[in-house]
Amino acid sequence: MNFKSFPALTVAALAAVTLMPSCSNMGGGSGIAAYHAYDRPTKLPSNPANVRVKVSISKQRTYVMEGSEVLLAMPVAVGAPGSSTPTGSFRIFNKVQMKRANTHGYAYNGKQIMQTYLAKRPAGWSFKGTPMPYWCEFKPNYGFHTGWVKHHPSTHGCIRMHENLAPKFFRLVSNGTPVSIAYSQPEDATFGNIPLPPDAGPLPDYAGSMYVGDGYFSQHKTPSYQ
Repeated sequence: MNFKSFPALTVAALAAVTLMPSCSNMGGGSGIAAYHAYDRPTKLPSNPANVRVKVSISKQRTYVMEGSEVLLAMPVAVGAPGSSTPTGSFRIFNKVQMKRANTHGYAYNGKQIMQTYLAKRPAGWSFKGTPMPYWCEFKPNYGFHTGWVKHHPSTHGCIRMHENLAPKFFRLVSNGTPVSIAYSQPEDATFGNIPLPPDAGPLPDYAGSMYVGDGYFSQHKTPSYQ
């Protein structure tokens, strides 16, 4: 999910959340500029058919490889306890640049917006699923996608990528690209200690209008490659 937090909202709580950003932790936001500026060097493959992906659960890192060469080493957010990211060998089988969730997202009525589940939206309100840009599915209902990257496991099982790195990952991989997800990877020792963006947890979330509209799908820097 994109959400930093997802309380079970009710109509009685609506007055407290409408016209507010979707995050319940508004924080000071002093690191948001550094978060927006974060990027990682990325190299395009010589042979896209040789690209593979390795994910380290313990390190919260993803390595996009071509042979023994790391094309992109990036921090990610993985599943929290009780909603862990599946481990094993997979292949990417579904890429959708402008993916939206089916069951959770935002109900809206005019300028009023609330974060909720489709089944719990107020009567008469419209609904749009959570945007999950640059979706790369590796197991049914599990995928890589843009989302806030925290420094601890925090997702519902998907692998969240930084907004500036998700479009790069999307370009590097294809349907059929192998994905290995394990507690650790050999690359942790040599490529795992990369600079990190600020922890997204204390940062202010975007306004609900960003998620109801298409703004979140283009919330990233123009990708550049080596």
